[in-house]
Amino acid sequence: MVIEKAKEGDLQAASLILARVMPTLAAQAEKVQFNLDTSAPLAQQVEQVLAATAEGEIAPDNAKRIIEVIGALGAIRQMDDIEARLKALESH
Repeated sequence: MVIEKAKEGDLQAASLILARVMPTLAAQAEKVQFNLDTSAPLAQQVEQVLAATAEGEIAPDNAKRIIEVIGALGAIRQMDDIEARLKALESH
């Protein structure tokens, strides 16, 4: 029934069919290359990203994503540290 309506020129029916048949394209960030010392403290890593952005090596939107990932890594490290401390307290 929807196909028939689409064939008759119903744009809403055609849109519905296309939505089911063709996946929506998701934007993909471009790959970036710049110097990042991953052994440095997280705050220093963020500073390196900001410097690379200021020098035009990476776009601001990519820098934002990278900084968000660094922040997420910091939160994960904090949870690991809390878990290790809790285990140490429980073992005594």
